[in-house]
Amino acid sequence: MTDETAALGSFTHSQGVALCSENALFHIQANGDWHYLDSPLPAKFSALFSSILHCIDDEYFLITPVEKVKVTVEAYPLMLVDYQDTSLDAHSNNELIFTSSIGAQLPAINIADIIVTDDGIFAPVIRGLVGQLNRACYYRYINEYLSFDSANLN
Repeated sequence: MTDETAALGSFTHSQGVALCSENALFHIQANGDWHYLDSPLPAKFSALFSSILHCIDDEYFLITPVEKVKVTVEAYPLMLVDYQDTSLDAHSNNELIFTSSIGAQLPAINIADIIVTDDGIFAPVIRGLVGQLNRACYYRYINEYLSFDSANLN
C-alpha cells in the first residue's frame, strides 16, 4: 500500500483546495472507527479515506486534488494495533512499521520519534497525523523497548 499512498500523495495538496462544507461529514471515534454522516464506514473505505487524511493546524481534513472535507476526531485519528520492527533487516535503522485498526499499514518511523507519556504511547506518522497505540500494542511496546530498573521502583 506504500506505493499507492505515495502515488496518491503526489496528487494531493494540503493547501489551495476549497473546503466543501463547514460541517464535518466524517467522524473518527476514539477506538479508531470511522463514520460518515453518523453511519459506520466499512474498514476498507476507512482505510481508503485514511490515505488522504491530513492534520493542518490541529484540524483534520480529507484532501483530494479537487476538494477538502472536514473530519472530527474524538482522540487520535489512528489507533495503532500492531507493529513490525525493521531492525531485523540489516539495512534498517531502528524503525517500526505500524498497522492501524482499519488495516492500513503506515510508513516506517524511527523509534526515537515515538512519544511515551503518562496518558499513552503515541507515534507521529504521516501528513501531520499522530496515532495512539492500543492496549495490547502499548504493553508489547513497553516490554520490548522500555526498561525499568526494579531497584528504582521502591
